[in-house]
Amino acid sequence: MLDLDFHPTGHHFLQIPGPSPVPDRILRAMSLPTIDHRGPEFGVLGLKVLKGIKAIFKTQHPVVIYPASGTGAWEAALANTMSPGDHVLMYESGHFASLWQKMATRLGLTTEFLAWQGKDDALPNAPSWRRGVQADLIEERLKKDTEHRIKAVCVVHNETSTGVTSDIAAVREVIDAAKHPALLMVDTISGLASADYRHDDWGVDVSISGSQKGLMLPPGMSFNALSPRALEVMKTAKLPRAFWAWDEIVEMNTTGYWPYTPNTNLLYGLSEALDMLEAEGLDNVLARHQRWAAGVRAGVEAWGLTIQCADPGVYSPVLTGVIVPDGVDADAVRRLIYERFDMSLGTGLGKVKGRMFRIGHLGFSNDLTLLGTMAGCEMGLKLAGIKLAGSGVQASMDYFASHTSQVVLKKAA
Repeated sequence: MLDLDFHPTGHHFLQIPGPSPVPDRILRAMSLPTIDHRGPEFGVLGLKVLKGIKAIFKTQHPVVIYPASGTGAWEAALANTMSPGDHVLMYESGHFASLWQKMATRLGLTTEFLAWQGKDDALPNAPSWRRGVQADLIEERLKKDTEHRIKAVCVVHNETSTGVTSDIAAVREVIDAAKHPALLMVDTISGLASADYRHDDWGVDVSISGSQKGLMLPPGMSFNALSPRALEVMKTAKLPRAFWAWDEIVEMNTTGYWPYTPNTNLLYGLSEALDMLEAEGLDNVLARHQRWAAGVRAGVEAWGLTIQCADPGVYSPVLTGVIVPDGVDADAVRRLIYERFDMSLGTGLGKVKGRMFRIGHLGFSNDLTLLGTMAGCEMGLKLAGIKLAGSGVQASMDYFASHTSQVVLKKAA
């Protein structure tokens, strides 16, 4: 039985791929007194965060902020653009793509699920969960849809359950090549502010994200970044919507307010997070995530274990999935590491439960944090009786030592 009064010394190692560790300065910002969400100070805060979040999505168009998890933003994307019975083409890249498909079905949409077809000895029950979205399969299907029954193509940018980051620009290219009017909807819940994402440049109609990953906030805030076309489609969409409705929110956001009570103190935290990301520079943020990911992967390869993502071209900068040897329960290894070293690792989800664990390397972290993470994993793997080919800790150390950060720190005035 879990002892809720047990608090080990030192900081808990929260190395799951979200929620990610929240910086102290964001926690301090969130502790400010709650203000009147109809008062003048709040309007200033609202306008600031609404402008700042556009820069993170790389869009000039509206971004709707909800007091909800990313699951709510999934529903909002569908409810504002679809009508009952509409046909939606989705791609199975992992557990969260599957959950989004389940939601679409429950909302009364007709869903079609594409997936990579092939053999994979490492994960025979989930071969498509080791690869990114195959744009050519989407193009082939859209070209067959001569009557344009498919109203939207839904894909996951960074699949949190697998550590695979898909090529969203390629998906837009094939939709255009097929001359198909389907909307492009993208889940970048774990990708935003950690992996390169370009809402406008990639022609995304609705982008979905959440607060608890690269934005370094607690859970409880989610986003829909919109295109002009998505806003136009909304006018004739007939799925029921009230709380999620874009029109009222976008209209009131022009003055920095919401049509209902927003999560004021999380907006304080978002304001602080945006300041941190702007000060570091988004390109620098993305570069350090790529560097951390490469250092962790070097360690996994030194262990002789298999990385969940089978295509190096789409390795995620957010997390690395590690497949354990046959006959080993990955959840038992995770539990051992948690109990012995006070470190949380991501569990395998859905079809890969018990076959793999996930190492998060995103947000508020640094080289030494990740080296401690690799040490905890290595000790746990050995204690679990798994024979390792070599030291992953040493390999990660060597990588970080030989691949220094290119970020130039600002000198104090």
